[in-house]
Amino acid sequence: MTPPREIDPAQAGSGAPANRFDLQSHSTYSDGELTPAQVVALAANAGIGLLALTDHDTVAGLAEATAAARDHGLELLAGVEISVLDTAAPDLHICGYRIDPEHAALLAQLERSRADRTQRTERMCEAVERAGWRLDRSGMDARRATGASVGRPHLAQAVFSDPANSARLDREQLRSATDFLVAYLVEGKPAYVPRAAPSVAEAIDSLHAAGGLAVWAHPFWDITTPAEVSSTLRRFAGLGLDGVEAFYLTHSREQTELLVREAASLGLLTTGSSDFHGPHHPLFHRFGAFPTYGLQPDLGVLWDPS
Repeated sequence: MTPPREIDPAQAGSGAPANRFDLQSHSTYSDGELTPAQVVALAANAGIGLLALTDHDTVAGLAEATAAARDHGLELLAGVEISVLDTAAPDLHICGYRIDPEHAALLAQLERSRADRTQRTERMCEAVERAGWRLDRSGMDARRATGASVGRPHLAQAVFSDPANSARLDREQLRSATDFLVAYLVEGKPAYVPRAAPSVAEAIDSLHAAGGLAVWAHPFWDITTPAEVSSTLRRFAGLGLDGVEAFYLTHSREQTELLVREAASLGLLTTGSSDFHGPHHPLFHRFGAFPTYGLQPDLGVLWDPS
């Protein structure tokens, strides 16, 4: 990933976007930089007509985002991004759209996932400290005080924010919090702790029960082999999956074409997103920035722009 660029949040994403829809975004209720209202305002400023707020394992920001969408004349999909367990990869995600954010069973499932995230983050903090790193917990504590979630990106920043770590960070050539996360906090690394999460089938069923559609998010972010992505997509379709995020900021032409071709054969929707996390995120900082390579997304019932 490239280093963060300096952007004025009030202007982030200004100008005509490559696409008028963007079906993943994150706020301070999960790992985003901005409040839900600010996310919506920036999307509207960027020319997005259809937005989904998809915070990780929570729908707490949807009421604020919905009110802001009315103010800005933007259509908002009630969404969520659910972390799931599967044999294909340790960290997969299913996005839900047009869900009922008050559905009791879905809320209970999301609460279980958030509780596990809190416990998991603390276990990783302990593992990081056992590895000899110091933690500046002020940022994490401030997020918790506002009710915002705390996850691996915030833990990595806590390491980077403590000046006692500077010399060691230099020795290990870790130039950013993202570098530390990749070196220490992903599967197979020294401070990684596995998650507890629903299965893909359980996530799909809970989203359907809440009146929503289930879409596999950024397949090639988590699985790199085309054959495995293809077989996994077909397996998920058999579980009731409704669509796949074929268009994504980091997907190549070949990856996108494969997903569009497979989705057509399976009767699945093909969505897209910039996975917006905030104007200062090193990668996910501009609405509508995902390529389509001349292919036509199929949003089905999610949007009729006519």
